[in-house]
Amino acid sequence: MPIISGIYYYWYSKTSKSIYPPIVLIHGAGGTHLFWPPQIRRIPGFNVFTLDLPGHGKSSGRVRQSVGAYVDDILDWMQKTELNRAVFIGHSMGSAIAQTLAINHPENVAGLGLIGSGASFNVSPELLDRTSSPTTFDSAIAVIIKNSFSPSTSERLVDLAKKRMLETDYSVLYADFKACDEYNEIIRVSSITHPTLIVCGADDKMTPPRLSIYLNTKIKNSTLEIIPEAGHMVMLEQPEATAIAVGKFIDRIY
Repeated sequence: MPIISGIYYYWYSKTSKSIYPPIVLIHGAGGTHLFWPPQIRRIPGFNVFTLDLPGHGKSSGRVRQSVGAYVDDILDWMQKTELNRAVFIGHSMGSAIAQTLAINHPENVAGLGLIGSGASFNVSPELLDRTSSPTTFDSAIAVIIKNSFSPSTSERLVDLAKKRMLETDYSVLYADFKACDEYNEIIRVSSITHPTLIVCGADDKMTPPRLSIYLNTKIKNSTLEIIPEAGHMVMLEQPEATAIAVGKFIDRIY
Protein backbone atom coordinates (compact mmCIF):
# COMPACT_ATOMS: atom_id res chain seq x y z
CA MET A 1 0.00 0.00 0.00
CA PRO A 2 1.18 3.57 -0.69
CA ILE A 3 2.64 6.21 1.60
CA ILE A 4 1.69 9.85 0.96
CA SER A 5 2.74 12.76 3.18
CA GLY A 6 4.40 10.19 5.44
CA ILE A 7 1.06 8.45 6.01
CA TYR A 8 0.74 4.77 5.12
CA TYR A 9 -2.77 3.74 4.17
CA TYR A 10 -4.65 0.61 3.17
CA TRP A 11 -7.05 1.33 0.31
CA TYR A 12 -10.03 -0.88 -0.43
CA SER A 13 -12.13 -0.33 -3.52
CA LYS A 14 -14.29 -2.61 -5.64
CA THR A 15 -15.24 0.22 -7.94
CA SER A 16 -13.02 2.53 -9.97
CA LYS A 17 -15.35 5.47 -9.40
CA SER A 18 -17.84 5.79 -6.57
CA ILE A 19 -20.60 8.38 -6.46
CA TYR A 20 -20.22 8.43 -2.68
CA PRO A 21 -17.58 10.22 -0.62
CA PRO A 22 -14.80 7.92 0.57
CA ILE A 23 -14.62 6.52 4.09
CA VAL A 24 -11.50 7.27 6.14
CA LEU A 25 -10.81 5.11 9.21
CA ILE A 26 -8.68 6.63 11.99
CA HIS A 27 -7.29 4.38 14.72
CA GLY A 28 -6.90 5.19 18.41
CA ALA A 29 -3.95 5.86 20.71
CA GLY A 30 -1.00 3.57 20.07
CA GLY A 31 -2.89 1.78 17.30
CA THR A 32 -2.46 1.05 13.60
CA HIS A 33 -4.77 0.33 10.67
CA LEU A 34 -4.85 -3.31 11.83
CA PHE A 35 -7.03 -2.33 14.79
CA TRP A 36 -9.86 -2.08 12.25
CA PRO A 37 -11.24 -5.53 11.36
CA PRO A 38 -11.70 -6.56 7.69
CA GLN A 39 -15.48 -6.21 7.99
CA ILE A 40 -15.03 -2.45 8.38
CA ARG A 41 -11.89 -1.97 6.23
CA ARG A 42 -13.76 -3.50 3.29
CA ILE A 43 -17.24 -2.01 3.05
CA PRO A 44 -18.73 -3.10 -0.30
CA GLY A 45 -19.38 -0.33 -2.82
CA PHE A 46 -17.21 2.25 -1.10
CA ASN A 47 -13.66 3.52 -1.31
CA VAL A 48 -12.29 2.92 2.19
CA PHE A 49 -8.97 4.34 3.35
CA THR A 50 -7.50 2.99 6.60
CA LEU A 51 -4.64 5.10 7.91
CA ASP A 52 -1.58 4.65 10.09
CA LEU A 53 -1.16 8.02 11.79
CA PRO A 54 2.36 9.59 11.72
CA GLY A 55 4.76 7.67 13.94
CA HIS A 56 2.43 4.64 14.03
CA GLY A 57 2.61 1.33 12.22
CA LYS A 58 4.16 1.74 8.79
CA SER A 59 3.92 5.54 8.69
CA SER A 60 7.03 7.66 8.86
CA GLY A 61 7.55 10.85 10.84
CA ARG A 62 7.23 11.55 14.51
CA VAL A 63 4.22 11.00 16.69
CA ARG A 64 2.29 14.22 17.27
CA GLN A 65 1.64 15.97 20.57
CA SER A 66 -1.96 17.06 19.97
CA VAL A 67 -5.18 16.08 18.25
CA GLY A 68 -4.97 19.28 16.20
CA ALA A 69 -1.59 18.27 14.79
CA TYR A 70 -3.02 14.96 13.59
CA VAL A 71 -5.88 16.89 11.95
CA ASP A 72 -3.31 18.94 10.02
CA ASP A 73 -1.59 15.74 8.89
CA ILE A 74 -4.83 14.27 7.59
CA LEU A 75 -5.78 17.46 5.76
CA ASP A 76 -2.37 17.46 4.06
CA TRP A 77 -2.81 13.80 3.15
CA MET A 78 -6.29 14.52 1.74
CA GLN A 79 -4.97 17.35 -0.41
CA LYS A 80 -2.23 15.18 -1.89
CA THR A 81 -4.56 12.24 -2.52
CA GLU A 82 -7.12 14.66 -4.03
CA LEU A 83 -9.87 13.82 -1.56
CA ASN A 84 -12.12 16.80 -0.90
CA ARG A 85 -14.64 15.26 1.49
CA ALA A 86 -14.92 12.02 3.40
CA VAL A 87 -16.90 10.16 6.01
CA PHE A 88 -14.48 9.97 8.95
CA ILE A 89 -14.84 7.03 11.31
CA GLY A 90 -12.56 7.22 14.33
CA HIS A 91 -11.93 5.04 17.36
CA SER A 92 -11.07 6.69 20.70
CA MET A 93 -8.33 9.23 19.91
CA GLY A 94 -9.29 8.78 16.27
CA SER A 95 -12.81 9.91 17.15
CA ALA A 96 -11.39 13.07 18.71
CA ILE A 97 -9.55 13.72 15.45
CA ALA A 98 -12.79 13.16 13.51
CA GLN A 99 -14.74 15.53 15.78
CA THR A 100 -12.09 18.23 15.42
CA LEU A 101 -12.18 17.87 11.64
CA ALA A 102 -15.97 18.33 11.70
CA ILE A 103 -15.79 21.36 14.00
CA ASN A 104 -12.87 23.18 12.36
CA HIS A 105 -13.15 21.98 8.76
CA PRO A 106 -16.82 21.08 8.17
CA GLU A 107 -16.46 21.47 4.40
CA ASN A 108 -14.17 18.41 4.32
CA VAL A 109 -16.56 16.17 6.27
CA ALA A 110 -19.51 14.25 4.80
CA GLY A 111 -20.32 12.31 7.97
CA LEU A 112 -18.87 10.99 11.22
CA GLY A 113 -18.54 7.67 12.97
CA LEU A 114 -17.45 8.02 16.61
CA ILE A 115 -16.49 4.72 18.23
CA GLY A 116 -15.45 4.45 21.89
CA SER A 117 -15.66 8.21 22.02
CA GLY A 118 -16.32 11.28 24.12
CA ALA A 119 -16.28 15.06 23.92
CA SER A 120 -13.28 14.97 26.25
CA PHE A 121 -10.98 12.31 27.67
CA ASN A 122 -9.47 12.30 31.12
CA VAL A 123 -6.48 9.98 31.20
CA SER A 124 -5.51 9.02 34.74
CA PRO A 125 -2.22 10.56 35.97
CA GLU A 126 -1.06 7.08 36.99
CA LEU A 127 -1.54 5.71 33.47
CA LEU A 128 0.22 8.71 31.94
CA ASP A 129 3.11 8.17 34.32
CA ARG A 130 3.36 4.46 33.47
CA THR A 131 3.45 5.14 29.73
CA SER A 132 6.17 7.77 30.11
CA SER A 133 8.97 5.27 30.78
CA PRO A 134 10.10 2.01 29.14
CA THR A 135 10.54 0.47 32.60
CA THR A 136 6.83 0.80 33.42
CA PHE A 137 5.43 0.46 29.90
CA ASP A 138 4.53 -3.23 30.24
CA SER A 139 2.51 -2.52 33.37
CA ALA A 140 0.72 0.31 31.53
CA ILE A 141 -0.25 -2.08 28.74
CA ALA A 142 -1.56 -4.54 31.32
CA VAL A 143 -3.85 -1.85 32.75
CA ILE A 144 -5.02 -0.75 29.30
CA ILE A 145 -5.79 -4.29 28.17
CA LYS A 146 -7.64 -5.04 31.42
CA ASN A 147 -9.91 -2.04 30.87
CA SER A 148 -10.33 -2.30 27.11
CA PHE A 149 -12.21 -5.58 26.74
CA SER A 150 -15.47 -7.08 27.91
CA PRO A 151 -15.18 -10.08 30.28
CA SER A 152 -16.88 -12.13 27.55
CA THR A 153 -14.13 -11.46 24.98
CA SER A 154 -12.01 -14.44 23.93
CA GLU A 155 -8.55 -14.72 25.45
CA ARG A 156 -7.06 -15.19 21.98
CA LEU A 157 -8.29 -11.78 20.82
CA VAL A 158 -7.13 -10.11 24.04
CA ASP A 159 -3.68 -11.68 23.72
CA LEU A 160 -3.38 -10.56 20.08
CA ALA A 161 -4.31 -6.98 20.95
CA LYS A 162 -1.81 -7.02 23.82
CA LYS A 163 0.93 -8.26 21.50
CA ARG A 164 0.23 -5.49 19.01
CA MET A 165 0.23 -2.81 21.71
CA LEU A 166 3.52 -4.07 23.14
CA GLU A 167 5.06 -3.58 19.69
CA THR A 168 4.35 0.15 20.02
CA ASP A 169 7.17 2.33 21.34
CA TYR A 170 6.33 3.69 24.79
CA SER A 171 6.92 7.27 23.60
CA VAL A 172 4.19 6.91 20.95
CA LEU A 173 1.55 5.78 23.42
CA TYR A 174 2.60 8.42 25.94
CA ALA A 175 2.32 11.22 23.36
CA ASP A 176 -1.09 9.92 22.24
CA PHE A 177 -2.40 9.75 25.79
CA LYS A 178 -1.14 13.27 26.43
CA ALA A 179 -3.01 14.42 23.32
CA CYS A 180 -6.15 12.64 24.55
CA ASP A 181 -5.85 14.11 28.04
CA GLU A 182 -5.65 17.63 26.61
CA TYR A 183 -8.56 17.11 24.23
CA ASN A 184 -11.77 18.89 25.26
CA GLU A 185 -14.63 19.82 22.93
CA ILE A 186 -17.47 19.71 25.49
CA ILE A 187 -18.61 23.19 24.48
CA ARG A 188 -18.07 23.08 20.72
CA VAL A 189 -19.26 19.54 20.03
CA SER A 190 -22.87 20.77 19.76
CA SER A 191 -21.85 22.74 16.64
CA ILE A 192 -21.45 19.48 14.69
CA THR A 193 -24.31 19.17 12.18
CA HIS A 194 -23.06 16.27 10.06
CA PRO A 195 -24.83 12.90 10.14
CA THR A 196 -23.10 11.06 12.99
CA LEU A 197 -23.02 7.48 14.19
CA ILE A 198 -21.96 6.95 17.82
CA VAL A 199 -20.96 3.40 18.82
CA CYS A 200 -19.97 2.23 22.30
CA GLY A 201 -19.40 -1.13 23.93
CA ALA A 202 -21.74 -1.71 26.87
CA ASP A 203 -18.77 -2.84 28.98
CA ASP A 204 -16.40 -0.01 27.97
CA LYS A 205 -14.35 1.16 30.95
CA MET A 206 -11.94 3.43 29.05
CA THR A 207 -14.68 5.61 27.56
CA PRO A 208 -17.85 4.56 29.43
CA PRO A 209 -21.24 4.65 27.67
CA ARG A 210 -22.19 7.88 29.50
CA LEU A 211 -19.65 9.72 27.31
CA SER A 212 -21.31 8.43 24.14
CA ILE A 213 -24.74 9.27 25.55
CA TYR A 214 -23.51 12.83 26.12
CA LEU A 215 -22.36 13.07 22.50
CA ASN A 216 -25.74 11.80 21.34
CA THR A 217 -27.54 14.51 23.32
CA LYS A 218 -25.29 17.27 21.94
CA ILE A 219 -24.94 16.27 18.27
CA LYS A 220 -28.43 16.79 16.86
CA ASN A 221 -28.10 14.63 13.76
CA SER A 222 -26.71 11.58 15.59
CA THR A 223 -27.62 7.95 16.22
CA LEU A 224 -26.37 5.96 19.22
CA GLU A 225 -25.62 2.23 19.18
CA ILE A 226 -24.56 0.55 22.45
CA ILE A 227 -23.31 -2.93 21.64
CA PRO A 228 -23.56 -5.64 24.31
CA GLU A 229 -20.68 -7.95 25.27
CA ALA A 230 -18.10 -5.44 24.08
CA GLY A 231 -15.71 -3.02 25.72
CA HIS A 232 -13.52 -0.21 24.41
CA MET A 233 -12.30 -2.35 21.48
CA VAL A 234 -15.87 -2.88 20.33
CA MET A 235 -14.97 -3.03 16.62
CA LEU A 236 -12.59 -5.94 17.32
CA GLU A 237 -14.78 -7.66 19.91
CA GLN A 238 -18.01 -7.44 17.92
CA PRO A 239 -16.89 -6.80 14.31
CA GLU A 240 -20.12 -8.00 12.69
CA ALA A 241 -22.37 -5.91 14.94
CA THR A 242 -20.15 -2.85 14.45
CA ALA A 243 -20.06 -3.37 10.67
CA ILE A 244 -23.86 -3.68 10.59
CA ALA A 245 -24.20 -0.42 12.54
CA VAL A 246 -21.80 1.31 10.15
CA GLY A 247 -23.62 -0.15 7.13
CA LYS A 248 -27.01 1.07 8.34
CA PHE A 249 -25.48 4.49 9.00
CA ILE A 250 -24.03 4.69 5.48
CA ASP A 251 -27.40 3.65 4.04
CA ARG A 252 -29.09 6.38 6.07
CA ILE A 253 -26.73 9.03 4.68
CA TYR A 254 -26.99 7.92 1.07
